[in-house]
Amino acid sequence: MTGTQPGSNGVLFPAHVLRDYALLGDGERGAVIGPRGDLVWMCAPQWHDPAVFSALVGGTGVFAVTPLNPRYVWGGHYDDGTLIWTSRWVTTDGIVESREALAMPGDPAVAVLMRRIRVLSGTAPVRVLLQPRPDFGRYQMDFSTAGHGVWSADGGGLWLRVRGMGQATVTGRMLQQDIHLRPGEEHQIVMELSSQPLPAGAPSPSDLWAATEQAWAASATGMNDTAAPADARRACAVLRGMTSSTGAMVAAATLGLPERDEAKRNYDYRYAWIRDQCVAGQAAGAAGAAGLLDGSVRFVSERLLADGTGLKPAYTVNGGRVPDEQTLDLPGYPGGTDKVGNWVNGQFQLDIYGEALLLFAAAARADHLESTHWKAVEQAAAAIEAKWGAPDAGIWELGNERWTHSRLMCVAGLRAICRYAPAAQASDWGALADKIMAETAATCTHPSGRWQRSAADGRTDAALLIPAIRGALPAHHPRSLATAEAVRKELLDDGYVYRFRHKPGPLANVEGAFLLCGFFLALTEYQQGNLTEAFRLFERNRAACGSPGLFTEEFDIEQRQLRGNFPQAFVHAAMLETAHRLALPPGQ
Repeated sequence: MTGTQPGSNGVLFPAHVLRDYALLGDGERGAVIGPRGDLVWMCAPQWHDPAVFSALVGGTGVFAVTPLNPRYVWGGHYDDGTLIWTSRWVTTDGIVESREALAMPGDPAVAVLMRRIRVLSGTAPVRVLLQPRPDFGRYQMDFSTAGHGVWSADGGGLWLRVRGMGQATVTGRMLQQDIHLRPGEEHQIVMELSSQPLPAGAPSPSDLWAATEQAWAASATGMNDTAAPADARRACAVLRGMTSSTGAMVAAATLGLPERDEAKRNYDYRYAWIRDQCVAGQAAGAAGAAGLLDGSVRFVSERLLADGTGLKPAYTVNGGRVPDEQTLDLPGYPGGTDKVGNWVNGQFQLDIYGEALLLFAAAARADHLESTHWKAVEQAAAAIEAKWGAPDAGIWELGNERWTHSRLMCVAGLRAICRYAPAAQASDWGALADKIMAETAATCTHPSGRWQRSAADGRTDAALLIPAIRGALPAHHPRSLATAEAVRKELLDDGYVYRFRHKPGPLANVEGAFLLCGFFLALTEYQQGNLTEAFRLFERNRAACGSPGLFTEEFDIEQRQLRGNFPQAFVHAAMLETAHRLALPPGQ
């Protein structure tokens, strides 16, 4: 079966395992490309808007460049340090590539997707299909042509223009064109998708490619002093491609991808989580990615100044409210269901105030914290003082409880920012940190000497590694050592780490290993001087990706499959920070 012939269920491009997909990103939206050159997911005009191409979750809409020869093998690669992707197909008759990117710098109102087809050897014709379906397929778009190889369409509040399909025919509202090239020849296709009517003129494909390459080059960081330079550069590119001009970074590009088959844990991650933003900003600060650090500080400080003690756990990239959850009338990715919006909009999460202070401290350490940000620092500290005793949903967004991790992250944040505060504030905040620590230690220390999840929950939790990493207490404090040992004994399996034990039985019966936790255990081992084990964990977890090098939130150890929304930004951030820190001499 070729990619342009429907399968038994009538779907042109059935879903693949997640490891086969690549992401294009320009900061304002992302596009997921499959192994048959099929664009299976893209929301427009921005991340949180409805999808125009939604085949990934059982919807409609297609934009594909795929070989006509049904016998081919697929491969591909990113340009180093970018999200410019090249799909490559080796057929029985030749080799053909399609270089693809979202044009940079991104425009919040207009998405520009470029595809450059090139035959390397032999004969390898491709078929191009284009059928946008705005609002998860609720609307259709009718094409018309003005000549000169340009087609236009509108519908669902969007306007589209595509160049490079001058020989296309329209069948059932779908543009189709077969392209035959000789070795060395190229063919350019440019699709523009806008929330407003497009202007008459448009940049040439060569100008768009040049501007995109220059934009990526301008944001590039060498990362040559890390433990994995190429992967660190890719992680930076993923974070850059998922970060809007507002400074906000979405948690993931997708929605509804299951964390476990039929488990009903399917969420919409197309929003900017304050915690994830702070984790990414701290990683960027450690690794010297100043632009990402500055963007994180700008977005988090703006939200704190606007909302103070009412800070929400997540926002749209424009600082808007995350919509309430609702179910889409779509089949979903196999094993999952489709939901848009997120229930996080009604939660209180205490630890985000501590994370914000850690982010601001990282900026101050790099001399990137401006005087205008200090009011946000004061807001975060005031929120901790007012609310540290209140139950919250915690890092794992569960039921309200006085979670140990949340309180210890406030301690870590207060202690970190005290180093840069005026003496009076440093004294007050230091005393507050000591008070929170004393109460938490008195109520949340397990009889074995380790931290437990809360006063009422004696279980081990991998999140309790983070406070020592961030300086809430020393890495060699007895509680830090005991907590790390408990995580090793109870939550570590074959080099991967689970969050916590849900119930008796194998850990994998409930969920996948959390890659974020794997990287944090690597950092813990490094802090405690166990360098061989730190590198072992780092290498194990950084290999838990697809061939494009992208991570999801969870990893199915038994099946060696990616689980959850794609790609997960904070996992790339954790990998980036770990790669940087492991290259430093112990103790730094």
